[in-house]
Amino acid sequence: MIKAITFDLDDTLWDIWPVVERAEERLHDWLKVRYPRITDRFTPLELRELSQEVIAVWPEIAYDRTRLRKEALWLAAQRADYGEFDVDSAFAVFFVARNAVEPFADVRPALERLGRRYTLASLSNGNADLRLIGLHDLFKFSLNAIDVGAAKPEPLMFDLARQRLAAQPEQIVHVGDDPEHDVLGAARAGFRTIWINRTRRDWPGGSRADAEIASLIELEQVLTDWEREK
Repeated sequence: MIKAITFDLDDTLWDIWPVVERAEERLHDWLKVRYPRITDRFTPLELRELSQEVIAVWPEIAYDRTRLRKEALWLAAQRADYGEFDVDSAFAVFFVARNAVEPFADVRPALERLGRRYTLASLSNGNADLRLIGLHDLFKFSLNAIDVGAAKPEPLMFDLARQRLAAQPEQIVHVGDDPEHDVLGAARAGFRTIWINRTRRDWPGGSRADAEIASLIELEQVLTDWEREK
């Protein structure tokens, strides 16, 4: 019997990359006024790519997207010869804009219906703030990589979710868009897996999810069919 459903967030419940790009532009505009040497030297994309240099030096913080973004901004400030830099204010500009997402139209109606039958939780590698987004009321709890100290597909987030849900792995369904982080990671943890493929991509190879859907409306039918098999 299925007791709980865990959901990825970015690119599962909303389209994230256009939002991130707008947030980076907003940050770039803010920096241009206050720290113009940074924007003279770096485009928004180049500021993002500095995170890879940070990871090369500190691979142990690769899971923490907030710290990566802040360290990348510090690196940009240093290279632009700023001895003082308000990294927290800079990041806050990005963070508010990064959370100005528009959930897909199927999200709230489907989750409200599912929440009447199952316990719902979210598991994300990103740093989305569900309170800012306005979906926090739909989930019993939310975990992200920063909270747990590891990113999917590592098992820790799935294990902690299972413990908090007080369920056996096979009683939990995980829904996500990423074949590796979501499908492979959840399958290794013993969860049932559903690949949400909103853009009709080809499966990249390897063991497939237990089911594939294009919207959360289809998720409800999959769960109903599984329950009828029992």
